[in-house]
Amino acid sequence: MRVVFACAGTGGHINPAIAMANMIVNKEKDSAVLFIGTETGLENKMVTNSGYEIKHIRTGKILRELTLKNITALINAYKGIFDAKKILNEFKPDIVIGTGGYICGPVMKAAKKLKIPYILHESNAFPGVSVKLLAKDAKCVMVGFEDAKERLNKKANVVYTGTPAKFSEEDIKKLDKNKCLEKLNLENINKKIVLVTCGSQGAKRINEVIMSMIKKYTPSKLYFILVTGDKNFDEVSMLKQEAEKELGKSLDDIIRLEKFIFNMDEMYKIADLCITRAGAMTISELALAHKAAILIPLPTAAENHQFFNAKVLEDVGAGKIIEQKDLTEETLINTINSIVSDLDYLLKMENNASKVIVKNVEEKIYDCIKTK
Repeated sequence: MRVVFACAGTGGHINPAIAMANMIVNKEKDSAVLFIGTETGLENKMVTNSGYEIKHIRTGKILRELTLKNITALINAYKGIFDAKKILNEFKPDIVIGTGGYICGPVMKAAKKLKIPYILHESNAFPGVSVKLLAKDAKCVMVGFEDAKERLNKKANVVYTGTPAKFSEEDIKKLDKNKCLEKLNLENINKKIVLVTCGSQGAKRINEVIMSMIKKYTPSKLYFILVTGDKNFDEVSMLKQEAEKELGKSLDDIIRLEKFIFNMDEMYKIADLCITRAGAMTISELALAHKAAILIPLPTAAENHQFFNAKVLEDVGAGKIIEQKDLTEETLINTINSIVSDLDYLLKMENNASKVIVKNVEEKIYDCIKTK
């Protein structure tokens, strides 16, 4: 099978594409996979690190406001169709798969012109503009959440498959928590561990509130692992140093800072509670890991889709939403304490998380691809 993936921008678009590529290569050893992305996007590092080739097209993101920048974006997107046609003509794929984002427009338009079938995967509960516009001509639209089906064109062939993740429910169960603690140098931490992770870019506002909360309340019964994001690490380190100077003591027994986490399965295993954004991949991972979560949706996400993603966990009793406009040190510490201080409630939330697990995700996706 020869497959082209179109993905760009955020881990929420890129990770599912990489997971699907891995699945195809594992099932069909003679498969050929190519990615199409932008020249400067996060996809370049993530795709090449996964062992796949990526080629680039010109494209542009249409902003949700009246601005001259949209004219340039439209011109670049139109040019991107010609770039994509050239790549597709050379690679000659059997199928093209788009996982959302503005790059899908030019690539899928090019595929249609060349009469190459294309499939879309929408990870979010509220489908993005690109997927909505392209759905009617897709051979299949795979969705990560069942709620997304009713928000897509009724003429589209929509299949509820779930979103592929980097690990499975069984992978998490097999991990030994004590060994993970040792590997992460946390074996001497006899506190509730709160993992704070907000996607590949981190979250400046959440980082600031976490540090301010720790300085204000110095919660002695909690230990925080704060994944700052690469670009925010130095700034958060300075906030920690300033808090330590003001308090006259080290905060190393309360918080640990990390730029980025590659072994998320191990981190989920040792965490008692997670504080996260609400990207589709994060929701899937929390469910697979059976983790209680405080969800702070990204307020600028298109169509407010992260709020709808977060509602999926909150509605089954596995998460609590705090909207960023309501995020304060007091609100956050009170919400954390209300969860971790009641072990029965915490266990119930963990069990509830498993209710949104989609079984046999890879098989469902592979069936959709093979039958198209």
